[in-house]
Amino acid sequence: MFILFTILFQLIFSVNTFSNLYSDSFHEELLIKRLSSGHVYSYFQFTTLWNTTLDKSTFDHTHLWPRSLGEILGYHNVQELHVSLTQGLWRYQNWGYPVVEAPPGAELWVWFKPDTENVEKEWKLLAGALSGLLCASLNFIETSNSMTPELSFRPVGVADISNPVNSSFLRYATLPREIVCTENLTPLKKLLPCDSKKGLSTLLNAGYVHNTNYHSLGLHFRQTCSGKYCVNPVIELRQTVSLVYDLSIVEPINQDWSIRKLFGVGVGSGCPLASSSRIYVDISSNETGPVFHLTPNPDSVALSMRGGYQSTFAVYDISSAEKLFNINANYRKLSSVPLSYPPPLYVNRYIAGYGQERGRIVTKIHNKHRTPLKIIYLENIPWFMPIYYHTLKVTANNRNINPIQKRYHPGKERVRPYFLEVVLEIPARTSIEVHFEFDYIFLKWQEYPPDANHGFYVGSAVITCMLPVGRNYTGLPPEASLISDSWNASQQGYLVQLRTESLILTLPTPDFSMPYNVICLACTVVALAFGPLHNITTKRLQLVKLDEEPKGVFPFPKE
Repeated sequence: MFILFTILFQLIFSVNTFSNLYSDSFHEELLIKRLSSGHVYSYFQFTTLWNTTLDKSTFDHTHLWPRSLGEILGYHNVQELHVSLTQGLWRYQNWGYPVVEAPPGAELWVWFKPDTENVEKEWKLLAGALSGLLCASLNFIETSNSMTPELSFRPVGVADISNPVNSSFLRYATLPREIVCTENLTPLKKLLPCDSKKGLSTLLNAGYVHNTNYHSLGLHFRQTCSGKYCVNPVIELRQTVSLVYDLSIVEPINQDWSIRKLFGVGVGSGCPLASSSRIYVDISSNETGPVFHLTPNPDSVALSMRGGYQSTFAVYDISSAEKLFNINANYRKLSSVPLSYPPPLYVNRYIAGYGQERGRIVTKIHNKHRTPLKIIYLENIPWFMPIYYHTLKVTANNRNINPIQKRYHPGKERVRPYFLEVVLEIPARTSIEVHFEFDYIFLKWQEYPPDANHGFYVGSAVITCMLPVGRNYTGLPPEASLISDSWNASQQGYLVQLRTESLILTLPTPDFSMPYNVICLACTVVALAFGPLHNITTKRLQLVKLDEEPKGVFPFPKE
């Protein structure tokens, strides 16, 4: 009887496990859009949804979800994770807004669960685990370059509205000097259900990806829900790849583009494990007249009203494709470049001042919108740049602007960075300047990198703003399904987070060639002195008496 009960219990448990195991789905999408500058923007998104709750035992058995990543999330008590590896700078003024913003280098921000006992310990261990998973230098993230923003970041997934958001469980850090290469792209593709064997991931050819003007890899995890009343819990993983191509370098006269020209290979069938495999091509510029022609003809045409502005997209469903095919865009005229609306908000940042004693960081924020905009300005200043908080000024047309709210935490050398967060309101059609002064300090000689004269990198500032409805700022495809964000689609505004340029700071650097010269000189002196001193101290000098006359060619003459 006991044996039968045990078998029945295991059978019920296995049925529940497998029913939960296969309650997941995978979707892959590609967005191709021609930018107003003539560049071609490609955005890959691979989404994995799983109808389950997140805990340490969730990823003991997985189907489509990458178990290696899931075990890390469950073990370190992660509620939400966002990591990006980016090479290049996104030009907001010329390209508009991307689908996913990312600063140059590496960026990591994580929300831990409220029951986490030691956030600092979990943060350090999580960075080390992700460093090994993604083959990146995230293990250099520690308390000396991490901070806890209070206003700029909020959970993107589902949050408990009964409890206020506690920023003490948030950690944010950047590594602006991180280099993105093939070693980072390969681990990202291995997290996909079909790896790089089938589906849209076959287009991610490293030779074509890393030759672009801008490429960014992203990994975004959050907890969400399904249904009208948000009853069923769902965990979501989005793997993103953003690419910007400059085809004018290869063919300055020809503006045509194709899948084969962008990625070096045609499009095959979708991933067999994917519920949907689609390619979206932005054809909004053809609404006023035929600017370019697509071949082959799309399977359908979709409309998007995101941001209050309608966009048109050609949709290709490759889930049932039987052989390789190519998508071509042939432009009628050389000057017919699709125009997009200029971004209402963009930013520039640079270092001012002269000498090696004191400098100034200047951030110019431009508001081209017809109404005032409220923004949150976040600065993450390294500990080797001590700033003067009393020198913080915000000006517009030579007039001072009083910040609405300010948050400042002074840094400490080799312990924590400087943290500055300012809430501002920018008048309509106005540009403002935010600037403050800092000191150049001397470091210990062991703290300089091997290329010390190259300089030290300062991470990007973050500008957060809720843009009013009126334009499709990113030009995303429709169907609040996967690519578009249902949260932004249902709000009265559109949330954007702009990342500025990363800066290079030249600190006072000692002459590291001096020790080399001293070593060379000392070794030379020792080498030259060693021979005579060795002969003098080891050889004995003796006088030799000659009994016979010396023999030789020229004998001594006799007296």
